[in-house]
Amino acid sequence: MSLLDAIDRQLLAILQSDVSLSIEELADRVGLTKTPCWRRIQKLEKSGIIRRKVALLNAEILGLPVSVFAQVKAGQQTPEWADSFAAHMAKLPEVVDCYRMAGDYDYLLRIVVRDIAAYDRFYKELIQHVGISDIVSNFALEQIKSTTELPIPPVE
Repeated sequence: MSLLDAIDRQLLAILQSDVSLSIEELADRVGLTKTPCWRRIQKLEKSGIIRRKVALLNAEILGLPVSVFAQVKAGQQTPEWADSFAAHMAKLPEVVDCYRMAGDYDYLLRIVVRDIAAYDRFYKELIQHVGISDIVSNFALEQIKSTTELPIPPVE
């Protein structure tokens, strides 16, 4: 990240909050003309700093108001099991986040579903297809903060 100057960092901060802005609007905000601004964005995409451009959807309006955080203990401690588990997680649209963890549990999943009954169906399918030794499910009561915006460190 040390190769990023202040303008790159400004662009990243702006794009994280609204990727739909035109190149002209972005250029105006960071004090550039359109072509240099466009080139900088292309460089950020090519370098992998900008991974994707997406629309963030409202889960409640889509009928997916229940967020479940599930802690999973691996059924086996083998690379084959881990690969199989990761492949299975990638196929499940309800799993919106999956992390391999250090600590008492091996994985942390964030799952979005319509209701408790939908989670129960998901849970039964999960334990049928993936050998796990334990799972603890926690249901979110209220979302206090949710952001995809990363803090952009200042230029050193």
